[in-house]
Formats: sequence, structure tokens, C-alpha cells
Amino acid sequence: MKYRSVFEIIGPVMIGPSSSHTAGAARIGRVARDLFGRQPKWARIHLYGSFAETYKGHGTDVAIIGGLLDYDTDDERIKTAFEDAAEAGMTYEFIPEEEEADHPNTARIVIGDSKGEMELVGISIGGGTMEVTELNGFPLRLSGHYPALLVVHDDRAGVIAGVSNAIAEQGMNIAHMEVGRKEKGKMALMVIEVDQIFDETLINQLQSLPNVTQVSTLAN
Repeated sequence: MKYRSVFEIIGPVMIGPSSSHTAGAARIGRVARDLFGRQPKWARIHLYGSFAETYKGHGTDVAIIGGLLDYDTDDERIKTAFEDAAEAGMTYEFIPEEEEADHPNTARIVIGDSKGEMELVGISIGGGTMEVTELNGFPLRLSGHYPALLVVHDDRAGVIAGVSNAIAEQGMNIAHMEVGRKEKGKMALMVIEVDQIFDETLINQLQSLPNVTQVSTLAN
């Protein structure tokens, strides 16, 4: 296996026992909560590969719930995440799947409340690092290493340029950018990771652009 970062080998400061199965899982859950933008009231968590086989013994289940409660990898409260979820009024269900996924440590998380729901696929790639590979049916690659903007928009000419120009006007550099669409001329999604922390000024500017329908953020 080729590692892209030393942190995929040594792992983060964390609540154990496994960087891949615990810390990576907690980060998947926390990114899901961040992208949802609020505390979900319910969660269905589909587990694949080694996640499905060992999730109880390696703490993958409690780690994902901890992440959904906004606990970081080194937060001692991960140990009591099940009890804390009950106190917060969040219900959850774990569903081990037999079908094979592209990566052995894969979780498909569906979360929601009375206002809406969201579906995310995340993989734990080693040493506590993770990637989001799908969001509401859109394939993407989101590492969580950088502050990120997720811009839902109509697939129209000039939208990408408008968003890029707004970011440049704030003196910000784009570290990684992906654009995907389900169908020509319909809904599309921009995923933009940037080098600097952004504020409400940029978010409001992006939301005011023509054909932009929603802006979500992921803080580093």
C-alpha cells in the first residue's frame, strides 16, 4: 500500500483501539454532521468490508456516533457516545452489508431530522485519515484536511467562473476543486478545498450568485 502522508502511518491523537477503525470512523461521522449543518435526530449507518466485520470489537460504531455528536478523535466522550446520543435524542441503526465496496473500510451514513436528510459515503484510508467519496449521490473526493466549500448550483455556463472569482477576490487560494453533475443542465455540485479559513462574507457572496442554490461549509 502506498501512503500519501506520514499521518496515514502514525495516526492522530485518539481514543483507541484502531486508527483506521476508530479515529477514521469518528472523522467520517463528524464530517457528516458538519456537512449536515446541525445535530441529526436519526442516523442509519451501513457498514461494508472490514467495518462490517469488526465494527463492534474495534469501536467503529461508538466512534461514528461520537463523530455525529461532534466529538473529535481524542475526545474522551467517544467512550460514552451511545449514552450521549440517547440523551441528545438521536436514534441510530447499524446495518452490516455483505456486498463488497471499493474500499474495505467504508461507511454509508444517512442522517436527518424533520427539516431534511443527507447521505454520505466515507472511507477510512489509514492512520485516522478519511475521504468522503459520495454526497447525496454525487461522486467526489473530499479529504477533510482543508476548509471546504460545497456549492450546489444549476448546471449553467459561468457559474464555476463566478464562484472562482469570488474566492480569488477574498485573496484565497484553491487547493483542490471538483465539479460533478448528474445530468446536463440540471443540478451540479462544486467541491472546493481552500488554503485559508473563510468567513460569512464569502459564503454570503457565493449564495447571492446567479444559479447557486445552496452553499455548505466544512471547517478544518
